[in-house]
Amino acid sequence: MERFAAIDFETANGKRSSVCSVGIAIVEGDTVVDSIYTLIRPVPNYYSPWTTAIHGITAEDTNDAPDFEEVWARIAPRIQDIPLVAHNSPFDEGCLKAVHQVYGLAYPHYDFYCTCRLSRKLYPYLCNHQLQTVAAHCGYDLTYHHHAMADAYACAHIANTMMRERGVESLQELVRIIY
Repeated sequence: MERFAAIDFETANGKRSSVCSVGIAIVEGDTVVDSIYTLIRPVPNYYSPWTTAIHGITAEDTNDAPDFEEVWARIAPRIQDIPLVAHNSPFDEGCLKAVHQVYGLAYPHYDFYCTCRLSRKLYPYLCNHQLQTVAAHCGYDLTYHHHAMADAYACAHIANTMMRERGVESLQELVRIIY
């Protein structure tokens, strides 16, 4: 199977640019070969009670964290030229685009795939297509949902399971045979 990276962001508030953590699982074949997790000082730098209730991250956790530009300078070379996959990719891709814009960084136009959208096609019988539901269906125990690294690992497992079940080697092939 192809090399790809499963990515997940958590945000501090309702602004997509307010990424406060990122988790990335880089996959080759059926194996996570590299992982990246870090807290990020969000922009704008405030936390809504609602988001903190979801992921547990607070301003105290990220006040001394690096900003996105510093974090992405370390991440970008590791995911260059490989497709990205996220569960509900419009959210994660939207965060990535928004934070690039805030920092005036050129957006590299990553190939993004969505395991949520794919799961609706492949598993229409599930009661819902939330990450924890699809992960459980694919045999993955997502104990720490809304932790960016845990969610990225779950997404990677889902993507690999879908490709294996359909006998394809890439996310692009998977999308092509489903749609």
